[in-house]
Amino acid sequence: MTRRRVLAAAVFIAAISVLSCSGGPAVTAEIMNHSYSRPDEVVTTNMFLDLDVDFDREVISGTAAFDIKNKTGADKLYLDTWALRIVRVTLDGDTEETSFELGDSLPVFGRPLAIDIKPHTKMVMVQYETTADARGVQWLKPVQTAGGKHPFLYTQSQSILARSWVPCQDNPGVRITYDARVHVPAGLMALMSASNAKEETADGVYEFSMPQPIPSYLLALAVGDVEYRAISDRCGVYAEPGMVDKAAWEFADMEKMTELAEEMYGPYRWEQFDVIVLPPSFPYGGMENPRLTFATPILVAGDRSLVSTIAHELAHSWSGNLVTNGTWSDFWLNEGFTTYFERRIMERLYGRGRSEMDAMLGLKEFEREIAEEPDSLDTALYIPLGQRDPDEELGWAPYEKGYLFLRLLEERYGRERFDAFLTRYFNTFAFQSMTTEKFVSYLKKELFEGNEKVMKELKVEDWIYKAGLPDNAPRPKSDRFEKVEAQAAAWVKGKPASELRTKDWSSQEWQHFLSKIDQPIAAERMASLNAAFDFSSANGEVQRSWLLKVIENKYEPAYGELETYLVRVGRRWLVRPLYTKLAETDDGMFLARKIYRRARPGYHSVTVSTVDAILRWKG
Repeated sequence: MTRRRVLAAAVFIAAISVLSCSGGPAVTAEIMNHSYSRPDEVVTTNMFLDLDVDFDREVISGTAAFDIKNKTGADKLYLDTWALRIVRVTLDGDTEETSFELGDSLPVFGRPLAIDIKPHTKMVMVQYETTADARGVQWLKPVQTAGGKHPFLYTQSQSILARSWVPCQDNPGVRITYDARVHVPAGLMALMSASNAKEETADGVYEFSMPQPIPSYLLALAVGDVEYRAISDRCGVYAEPGMVDKAAWEFADMEKMTELAEEMYGPYRWEQFDVIVLPPSFPYGGMENPRLTFATPILVAGDRSLVSTIAHELAHSWSGNLVTNGTWSDFWLNEGFTTYFERRIMERLYGRGRSEMDAMLGLKEFEREIAEEPDSLDTALYIPLGQRDPDEELGWAPYEKGYLFLRLLEERYGRERFDAFLTRYFNTFAFQSMTTEKFVSYLKKELFEGNEKVMKELKVEDWIYKAGLPDNAPRPKSDRFEKVEAQAAAWVKGKPASELRTKDWSSQEWQHFLSKIDQPIAAERMASLNAAFDFSSANGEVQRSWLLKVIENKYEPAYGELETYLVRVGRRWLVRPLYTKLAETDDGMFLARKIYRRARPGYHSVTVSTVDAILRWKG
């Protein structure tokens, strides 16, 4: 375990609170696949939710009813919970109350809910409510939203946070269909990873249906003052009123992306592809909830420079949502495939030069990670998590190493044959779970045609199970980056920033430029650089690259900008490097803690757990 993970685990364990909701003896339940559920004995197949959202109490309450299949004649159904208050459990149509027990709370996993059932039980109904410790629920005051008039709620279920707002078999190997009825205050709209209304209802009651089976981590709910803008018959954007038209313009290529994706790997099977732009505290760039991708407002940059994230979440509709990693150790089967697919979409839409720059930036991040911990199995594709928290930031390997492995296969067999292989893969395993072992077996049979020599030649075992990057890894190349490097070298040698050739540079080129001026920079040169290019008005990713230079060079005139950014932006991937860099010096740590005290209340628990560990936060 790395120092970063030790710190994260220590802070996380210290934050656990044990709730006693049922009385009675503790339940002993085995933890498999980061879950207490035992789907090999009894499995949930469909769920109906009837929920009330109470902003005054900051509580979600109601009933979760499950259709179950008892495979073994077992006398208990096991569900996962995290800090939920279980009120009552009944069987088969709310007519027969049954006993239940909640086990002890364990770090990472929460508490098992063991429900007494009978061999013939067909439905289990759990009445419950969330508590203040719900890690997957973010309640926002009006002041924390763009509009400033109404509160906002959103959930984040990946990886194992669904159990904090719905008792469920929180296991990526279990898929369910679901329907829901959600009651919210009048004037607000409720949206889920399901069929959604396009306008507010008069009574604040919303009905949902998800007929395709999904794993629990794709359960999602958002409630707020939002409006809808259609981009096509099946694509559109939800956002707060002041943001919605900007977002619709930013993501205008969603339909084109979907059509290109279908041309490559077959029909889009989720009927609707919408995006909701959430408030800034959302901890990720995007979350691929089916039918309703959740997105950070950072993506609304005003120049469509960050839409690769939308392509990424769309690609998950095949790799992840359709064919799902069977365990969180197999995460690369979701993210590596999706990163590969994303870049193929971006290449088709914006050209090879754009996708190669993205690939080079990703590879650079991954190589930096390898340099920090060259022997860590966190840089393998299959990451043996054991009982570690899968919501830790696992790093770049699932994304970038996964992408490069698939690119290696493409380059070996050619695009036409490799695309045909991927299409068969998605069709063969649609709405199923996939493990690394099962994928390798399929790869051997369908692409390698049983040729074991190819396995050794391509070093498949090294790619999947060993640390680092094999020496046969493809190397992305960008002529545009070479030109950027020439300008960076000229500036380092003293050429004024105003004389550099930067016309029409993309976000990727600006990030690469800033990464190449890595020697100490005097304050007056930092000032001239910012005066020439005004990085404070750049998109969120370029601004982060600039602020890293601000920290490295202790450029105090930009500390106000740094604080504003860290308070405004809640995306973990953007803020983590800044806090990490600040924490390298005593002065930086003091400044980081000062800023974090102000920023922390607006962050999601996913970002909080990461930054708490970096800053050794004690409150």
